[in-house]
Amino acid sequence: MADDVPGRDEAIRLTREDRERTNALIASIDPAAFETTGLGRGTWSPKDLVGHLETWEENALEALDAWDRGERAPVAAKLQALGTDGFNAREVERKAATPSDTVRTSGAATHARMLERFAAIDEDRWSSAPVAGDEKTVAEQLGGILGGDPGLFRHDPDHWSDLEAFAVDHPT
Repeated sequence: MADDVPGRDEAIRLTREDRERTNALIASIDPAAFETTGLGRGTWSPKDLVGHLETWEENALEALDAWDRGERAPVAAKLQALGTDGFNAREVERKAATPSDTVRTSGAATHARMLERFAAIDEDRWSSAPVAGDEKTVAEQLGGILGGDPGLFRHDPDHWSDLEAFAVDHPT
């Protein structure tokens, strides 16, 4: 496994700490603006972002389930069919009618479930191929599903500057 691929415990730490920062930024936004669009000067609201982050964690959980069955992760086919932007747009639209409290609760529950699943993966499995013939390890593939510009398992930081700017415009 490459040096830049976090071990299981490090991946758990990174995703937990990153989400804590994301949650703190969201808490700095006026609760009345949680469904207000304009995040990143675009059409998303903080609610949409919470749903977006949950979607990618759901993809990681679906990948783990598929690998347990000896199958490939479903997210690859989704991305091939829609592209990343198309997939993200479809998922934000799918969750748009979900009440804010449900989005918050569901996002937190999915995050906790994902961290529990990660903790249950032994180190040998973490550093092995998810299915026979894969060149990347479980860690590399999960890290890619949950990755961002800062690296594997670092999706949340991609959105922090947008949340910070939104909080300036909509302070608590």
